[in-house]
Amino acid sequence: MEQNNKQIHCRVENCVHHKHEDCCTASHINVGPQYACSSADTVCSTFKPQSKAENK
Repeated sequence: MEQNNKQIHCRVENCVHHKHEDCCTASHINVGPQYACSSADTVCSTFKPQSKAENK
């Protein structure tokens, strides 16, 4: 069962874990790389793109 994690604010609407109110439903997230100098240097490796049918 998916649960909205309102502690994780995410605007990536084409991710399978994104739900209304910009919530993430992933049970955990992975952000990297290990050495980053700014937020622009990071990436959520938990991201999974929605299928075209889900994205509508």
